[in-house]
Amino acid sequence: MLFLAEMEVRIPHDADPEHIARLQAEEKACAQQLQRTGEWRHLWRVAGRYANISILDVRTIDRLHEVLSELPLFPYLDVRVTPLATHPSAISDLVRPDELSTRPR
Repeated sequence: MLFLAEMEVRIPHDADPEHIARLQAEEKACAQQLQRTGEWRHLWRVAGRYANISILDVRTIDRLHEVLSELPLFPYLDVRVTPLATHPSAISDLVRPDELSTRPR
């Protein structure tokens, strides 16, 4: 099941900088491990904000909740989740737009 997750990080101004730095390092390691397993398919930074847009590919909604709630920065995240379905006009989810002109017809 594919999900779009829009995550905004909201760290309080009075948070301990050392604690937050540890959480950020743990968050990076966690996100990279989930990418290696294929559950976190895409991760993009939102320019100008402490935020990202991600595509997660998980077996169940319960697994999605587990993945998100186990993120080290979860207590500071504002997360919006949207379930995704294949669009009938989509050429392929594996083809990048810059590859379309070189693709055989």
